Amino acid sequence: MKLQLLITYICLLSLTTCGQNSKEKKENMSTPLHKYTNQLINETSPYLLQHAHNPVNWYPWGVEALEKAKKENKLIIVSIGYAACHWCHVMEHESFENEEVASLMNDEFVCIKIDREERPDIDQVYMNAVQLISGRGGWPLNCITLPDGRPIYGGTYYPAKNWMELLTNVNRFVKESPDRAENQATELTKGVNSTEFITLNEDKAQFSTLDLDRMFTHFEKQLDPVNGGNKGAPKFPMPVGYEFLLHYNYVMDEPEALEAVILTLNKMANGGIYDQIGGGFSRYSTDAYWKAPHFEKMLYDNAQLVSLYSSAYQLTKNPTYKNTIEETLSFVDRELSAKEGGFYSSLDADSEGEEGKFYVWKYEEIKNLIKNETDLISDYYNIEKDGNWENGENILLKTLSNSEFALKNNLSEKELIAKVNDFKSILLKEREKRIRPALDDKILTSWNALMIKGYVDAYRTLNKKEYLNKALKNAHFICQKLKSKDNRLFRNFKNETASINGFLDDYAFTIQAFISLYQATFDEKWLIHAEELLRYSINHFYDEKNGMFYYTSDIDPSLIARKMEVSDNVIPSSNSEMAKNLFLMGRYTYNNKFIEMSKKMLNNVKENTIKGGSYYANWGVLMAWLSSETYDVTIVGKDCEKIRKEFDTYFLPNVFLSGGIEEAKSELLKNKLIPNETTIYVCQDKACKSPVNSIEKALNQINK
Repeated sequence: MKLQLLITYICLLSLTTCGQNSKEKKENMSTPLHKYTNQLINETSPYLLQHAHNPVNWYPWGVEALEKAKKENKLIIVSIGYAACHWCHVMEHESFENEEVASLMNDEFVCIKIDREERPDIDQVYMNAVQLISGRGGWPLNCITLPDGRPIYGGTYYPAKNWMELLTNVNRFVKESPDRAENQATELTKGVNSTEFITLNEDKAQFSTLDLDRMFTHFEKQLDPVNGGNKGAPKFPMPVGYEFLLHYNYVMDEPEALEAVILTLNKMANGGIYDQIGGGFSRYSTDAYWKAPHFEKMLYDNAQLVSLYSSAYQLTKNPTYKNTIEETLSFVDRELSAKEGGFYSSLDADSEGEEGKFYVWKYEEIKNLIKNETDLISDYYNIEKDGNWENGENILLKTLSNSEFALKNNLSEKELIAKVNDFKSILLKEREKRIRPALDDKILTSWNALMIKGYVDAYRTLNKKEYLNKALKNAHFICQKLKSKDNRLFRNFKNETASINGFLDDYAFTIQAFISLYQATFDEKWLIHAEELLRYSINHFYDEKNGMFYYTSDIDPSLIARKMEVSDNVIPSSNSEMAKNLFLMGRYTYNNKFIEMSKKMLNNVKENTIKGGSYYANWGVLMAWLSSETYDVTIVGKDCEKIRKEFDTYFLPNVFLSGGIEEAKSELLKNKLIPNETTIYVCQDKACKSPVNSIEKALNQINK
């Protein structure tokens, strides 16, 4: 109550800032080129460099800025965003390029700019604070703190006038009421430290299919039965949520779960959120119909969606899913791939100062490019003469499947696809003449690891060797450029330099990627790398008291809170992924301690998982493994690769493959080689059924 009263007081002072959904004001507040240069000029982050010539005297996060605030007894503005963030650009143009605003900020505050993708640890802390204050968050994130970094107030986007009023009033509040400001900072910091705080569940770790049913009951309430995805708008792709539904359908044979996945994947692949010309997905849809995207394209979304569509293709053999995988990976290869083997982070939503300008089309443009096929293609992609979006522009999207549209227009499906592909080629070539959205060319370890997994899943599903080669190239890049000899990972690679100690998600997703590479190649070095990183994570991130992992390592400088990331979002939480890794590595290395650690972690969040829907979906995948029959399938002999590829034509989420031409060093392969034969062993709890030599017989053993 005390905290709420203080927050209300500041809201009243600032008049219009609290709870406001402000509309964009596109004012051109340009300044002479390089009239100003601040401390960000020496950074490598594209987002920070965007602000290096603001009149605001920005500092990067570090000792210099923090000590300056303490020495001069000034409040700190912690302003957080990322390169592809549209509203970050808007606030920069309106406020941070405005000399009057900058003067106020420079005189009264120490101003720190942070790239949330480089420093998610800092973002977590101040995002929690802003959510406690306002009940919502987002980027840009602007948090005002005391000189010691403890938050007192904050929000997201503010128009320039509101921003100046807020800064003035918060500064006055702290000077006139230092005790109240101190109390507010104390209460907020306590709140930040308690957010997602996990206590040890002393109950015995037990999981059942009844738990899965309860989870699905809660999950189902969130689903949009007409348009797919979660109900309402905006609509974010939540890949791990649909991976869970696929697992749940597999275990429980629940058609409604599968229908929800198929509906969502179809709507997304046909919608404006998907780049119908160049492939790849935008970050989210601003409406409830997947029509109008927020046009930024993120590596992490596309990586996970490739994995999801690969799983769905294994199960359904829907050609649309195959096409979506191939086009998305073509986009990644064409626009997000670095020569040295890494993957860049994102493409901006804006070009030439307008959101989506690179991707939308006027009817006359289409007509001039394709002439005789204008009517057909306009119908296919819902192109209207006056535009189907803003300012007479068209977002390309489909409302009919290829088979439905072909039937409607008296064409064979083959004829239709040929016409559409010709059209796509023409428009893609034309689009390349436009001014491109800005590229965020930093290389992040965790996102690259997700992309490795995407390429591996696509390879296993479609049997295209070039996908495996891309995954291996990136994995070698991580090992050579982002991993030290003592198995410490770095977060970021830019300008031929690795920087920033890795966070838990960097380890969790890299371990996952290396396990997936082993499953696709049977090369044991990837299991060895995965186990080395897992043991490093346990040594430096693990909390023995509650059995969970901190987001930051014990060698990182302390912030006002050391957080644990537990709930899943557009990216699975690092703890849920680490719990899955422990389970898998326990299976692959016969290490029961790993498995028990995994169970303990899930047990700690069991009730949250059951009730949390998509926000605990990755935990739900682990629960599906622990509550149902799972199998270790080992293939040994000269034809092991051929048989592995046969297995990969099936969706078998409860089967963990291992194998090799020889017995090798792995416990899984010991004493399993029969000379001159390729043999399949289906095992549970280290006990194997009679060896067989055909996939049909192995599948029968799995299904029993």
